[in-house]
Amino acid sequence: MLTTTLSSKGQIIIPSALRAAHHWEAGTEFVIEDTGDGVLLKPRKPFPATRLEDGLGCAGYVGPAKSLEEIDLGVNEAIRRQWADEAK
Repeated sequence: MLTTTLSSKGQIIIPSALRAAHHWEAGTEFVIEDTGDGVLLKPRKPFPATRLEDGLGCAGYVGPAKSLEEIDLGVNEAIRRQWADEAK
C-alpha cells in the first residue's frame, strides 16, 4: 500500500510509480467523490473522439445530396427569414 501526506495547501502527491502505471501526466484532471469514509479519485474522461461518419445524418435530412453552394444559399435564406421575423 502506498501512502502520501496532505500539504498545508491541501495538495496530495500521487506517487510517481502510480502515475506512471496509469499514464497520468501533469495537467490530468480528476473527479473527486466523497465515499463517506474517504475520497475516491478518478481521472476525468474526455469526450470520445468523434468521426465525421458519426455525425453525418444527425440533422435528419432525407433527399438528394446538396452541393456546398446549395447549402450556403439555404443557410443564407434561413438567416434572412429569421432576421425578418425578429424585425417584425
